Amino acid sequence: MAEVISVAVAGQPNCGKSTMFNAITGAAARVGNYPGITVERLEGSYQVDGHQLRIIDLPGTYSLTSYSPEEIVARDVIVEERPDVVINMLDASALERSLYLAIQLLEMGVPTVIGLNMMDEVRRKGIKIDSKKLSEALGAPVVECVARIGRGKHELMQAVVDLALKSTREWKPLEISYGHDLDPVLREMVAKIEAAGFMTDRYPARWIAVKYLEDDENIVKQGESAGPLGVELQSMVKKLLAHTEKTLNTYPEALVADYRYGFINSILRKGVIKRKQDLRLDVSDHVDRVVTHGVAGPILMVLVLWLMFYVTFNVGAFPKKLLENAFAFLGSLIGSIVGPGLLQSLLVNGIVDGVGAVLSFTPLILIMFAMLVFLEDLGYMARVAYMLDRVFRLFGLHGASVMPFIMSGGIPGGCAVPGIMCSRTLKSPRERLATIFTAPFMVCGAKTTAYIMLTAAFFPSSPALAMLMLVGMAWLTALVMARLLRWTVIKGPSTPFVMELPPYRLPTLKGIAIHTWDRVRQFVTKCATVIFGISVIMWVLMTFPQLPSDIRNGFDRERQDFTRALQQLSSPEDPGREALKADLESQLRNVDADENEAALRYSIAGRIGVGLEPLSRLAGFPWQVNIALLGAFAAKEVFVSTMATAYSMNNTDPEEASSLSQRLAADPVYTLPAILSLFIFILFYAPCMVTLVTIGRESSWGWALFVLVGSVSFAFALSFSVYQVGSLLLA
Repeated sequence: MAEVISVAVAGQPNCGKSTMFNAITGAAARVGNYPGITVERLEGSYQVDGHQLRIIDLPGTYSLTSYSPEEIVARDVIVEERPDVVINMLDASALERSLYLAIQLLEMGVPTVIGLNMMDEVRRKGIKIDSKKLSEALGAPVVECVARIGRGKHELMQAVVDLALKSTREWKPLEISYGHDLDPVLREMVAKIEAAGFMTDRYPARWIAVKYLEDDENIVKQGESAGPLGVELQSMVKKLLAHTEKTLNTYPEALVADYRYGFINSILRKGVIKRKQDLRLDVSDHVDRVVTHGVAGPILMVLVLWLMFYVTFNVGAFPKKLLENAFAFLGSLIGSIVGPGLLQSLLVNGIVDGVGAVLSFTPLILIMFAMLVFLEDLGYMARVAYMLDRVFRLFGLHGASVMPFIMSGGIPGGCAVPGIMCSRTLKSPRERLATIFTAPFMVCGAKTTAYIMLTAAFFPSSPALAMLMLVGMAWLTALVMARLLRWTVIKGPSTPFVMELPPYRLPTLKGIAIHTWDRVRQFVTKCATVIFGISVIMWVLMTFPQLPSDIRNGFDRERQDFTRALQQLSSPEDPGREALKADLESQLRNVDADENEAALRYSIAGRIGVGLEPLSRLAGFPWQVNIALLGAFAAKEVFVSTMATAYSMNNTDPEEASSLSQRLAADPVYTLPAILSLFIFILFYAPCMVTLVTIGRESSWGWALFVLVGSVSFAFALSFSVYQVGSLLLA
């Protein structure tokens, strides 16, 4: 065995696998209390008695049969990398279901340590589990754990080291009887597989045979290219299928599952698990009577959303103002050190105003993320998915589409990229496409930044209500569009949805802090890298080419005329002097503003924005917004930084309107119809560039182009209608 002990952590969704991985390694792996959260490979390390352990957190999976990408990834890591030990974390409060994956690992022959998680909940429910008897029945070490507080992690790691030191690196598969109908065929298949050496360099022979009985798509496909025996094995399975359908009215895969659960039940009945006779509904069941109620549940969900926004805007207002003042002071300081010119403009208008406008929302983002993490870890998000399933089916979507929507920003703060990738769990290609196309309509973290700024500018008295209405509009529109897509370009029947509701678990402060910081760190890092780079690029596009000398000279002459007039004012005793002085100073500032606007219009970005203005004006957008919308295609946060740069370079009175929200609110072009039109366009127009690339990879580049063109056209048509109708009504 190698000096470094390799360990893979496997488990079903919601079993606390990633929570234990975090507790062991100290890593900030993303953990949520609903299925499908672990979608990437995560690694960490640990030391026990001088032994170095390399630990891999596998995607959550219910089985080792290739029903989903997560199951294939988990299985491939075990087969290809052959870890010294696999830790299988189980939800001890649902032991029968949780042991299903453990049995499959043991059937593969992997050296396995069982982690019985959530033992605190087990005891609260009046359940007793004899871990020693369970260990003897399975032939594997069993360790009791409470992952959320790190209890049992040291014992778990010690069991891993002990098992690894005993291991001979030769896997010893567990053999289960699958009944008199399947066992004879299995024995014949195993004999043929062993004689031909059919894929036995990777998998145990009996395990391969069982996978053929389960019609494992991945194994069957490998078998087709491994030799002629693959065709013969498929033929044997077809004959067995005909036999079981005729005699038992079932199929081999179902029989395999039945006998596995029968094996599990036989273990549990040997005194492994005992329950109190007066066991009643637990706390989760009582709470769910209200939380998932047909009427009370949705009302509570809306109230929770509104409360999130209310707390975000009211608690975050003060630290946000402090950051705005800090960036304003930094801009003034740089302006006083660096003389007027291009360098000052780049540093102040391009970087400080651009990046600072986004970073000033960090306190609000932190508060919202913290509340979202709390709800996820509490178990409430799974209830939201459960309630929305009934609605989703009406719109031609699958209940599993709820998670991609939520991860994409169904509750503001998500991201469409992991949301779209999460749609891999959908079995139906049509439902998956409908989910991929509509998930970007959600209010992702980037859009949240823009909307926090816009609602503060245009709806300062009720920003929480405005945000709640935006979220509701995103959900409603996404569902309607999904229904239209399922009726037209991606027709097909809906598939059933089954979801487990995990028990409520009070999140720990450490867990909330780790997960919140992970998201906020990503936000700040993006500001310091992507937003910084794009802000500089947008400043260049909004600065060059500069005004021709003859136009600049014309503004200089106007300035000189007003300056000369100020110098020639009559004596201070003249009663009309102060009024005339104020008028001349105002006109002098207007000359500066006119020159700044002319320079911005003359730049590359300005010409693009002005060129699009005849079209965008139909939806109420000024040309400055066109520039910001084009920049936001790279990353939606750039909308805020570009608007800040544009209005900073064209600021007529910085003393009266220091923040971007104040500058926008003071601009008369933003009438109520124009504001509503802008909100709608930002919500529905083209996904960011990274999201489009993800859509292309998850579907096809043709579909990605369809989403790009379709979303821009739909957003403009909707914005145009809102602006034109609104303008007529207010005329």
